Amino acid sequence: MPTLLRALLPPVTTALALQAAAGLPSIAAKSDRIYDLSGSLTFLAVGALSLYLPRLTGPVIPGVLSVLRGQGPTVLRHADWRQLVLTGAVAIWATRLGSYLFARVLQNGHDSRFDEIKHSPPKFAGAFFGQALWVSLCLSPVLLLNAVPPAVLSAAVPKLLLTDVLGLTIWAGGFACEVIADRQKSAWMKEKKEKLHDEEFMTRGLFSRSQFPNYFGEITLWTGIATVAAGILARTPVQLALGLSGGAGSILATTALSYVSPAFAALLLTKVSGIPLSEEKYNKRYGDRKDYQEWKKNTPKLIPRLW
Repeated sequence: MPTLLRALLPPVTTALALQAAAGLPSIAAKSDRIYDLSGSLTFLAVGALSLYLPRLTGPVIPGVLSVLRGQGPTVLRHADWRQLVLTGAVAIWATRLGSYLFARVLQNGHDSRFDEIKHSPPKFAGAFFGQALWVSLCLSPVLLLNAVPPAVLSAAVPKLLLTDVLGLTIWAGGFACEVIADRQKSAWMKEKKEKLHDEEFMTRGLFSRSQFPNYFGEITLWTGIATVAAGILARTPVQLALGLSGGAGSILATTALSYVSPAFAALLLTKVSGIPLSEEKYNKRYGDRKDYQEWKKNTPKLIPRLW
């Protein structure tokens, strides 16, 4: 099996299998409670698997079974620091977001995004398939980077690149933006329930700079991860280790596979399930309010000061 295919196929298959395992009982019960939690757990599992599999020397399936039994290779000892940092960055993000969303759905009792489609098995199944696709595409730069033998990285890549510093800075900024926005929204909701204010919609803090600062943060952090990976994957020895030619076409391909991560996140959040669903809900509730219309008009939708 070609190196690139060996790196991508098992993690993608794992993402599909885990989402099927979470989706089947959820569809049967018409329950959306574990949807976001299952997505985060899939990110964690697929990210960890991508560290193990390239180090296996035998067939893939027995290797996966050995990992599940705790008999896999000593990954942490041999992996390059960038492989560990990017996989860890995804793990930190997935754990934080998954626990936040799971706590929210437990508190609310349901997720309003699925109020209609969870009663339609094909549509609800499509949501779980979409989540597997989301995991696979967003993780693509990490999967590619983890497929490179650490010995190649240590020999062919300097200890620190400009793209490392730039990418990790972008990730940190995006992660901070998402966390702060979620905490500000949670604090606002808590104060509203305690009748400490009578505001109908959130316009404080980061929400005075962007209508959806949490989505902006998420797209930004994936851009940071893609930047780190793309800078490394463009190097000729790394290209050859992945079974590629190292020419301009191959470099373009690995760069595109890296940046498909933030591109897909942006597509999902701005055109499919993020902003469109939220705007529809808010417009129904507050569309006739002058203060809401002024906030929408004067506040950038996603990118502060731009759009």
